[in-house]
Amino acid sequence: MARDPHLPHLPRAALIDAYGKGGFRFAGMAHRGSLLCLPNGIWAASVVTAADISEEALAPVFANSAAIDYCLIGAGASATVLPEPLRVRFRECGIAAEAMTTGAAVRTYNILFGEGRRVAALLIAVE
Repeated sequence: MARDPHLPHLPRAALIDAYGKGGFRFAGMAHRGSLLCLPNGIWAASVVTAADISEEALAPVFANSAAIDYCLIGAGASATVLPEPLRVRFRECGIAAEAMTTGAAVRTYNILFGEGRRVAALLIAVE
């Protein structure tokens, strides 16, 4: 049965248990591809490379900005700099955003989540 792309994989936030081999493991589940982790759930993300990071890809983050203080961008195997329009959009929403490698973003997300912080993350899958 096909999965509804409008529904989260998990209807709550969770730690990321593992990443690599093109996907992620979390809450006893496995997902192949990129993820968008929000306080209200973990969703599949359509981004494949850092060039795909856009306001559209991050729309759920901006829509939930009242519940998010930090957004981590795991840009794959290499870090990237967010384009100025995205940095401005994050500032307008009152969200501190930082781009880094996916591995660093997963580790930082898990720490902030474990501390009870209001964190979101866009994580690009890596091999």
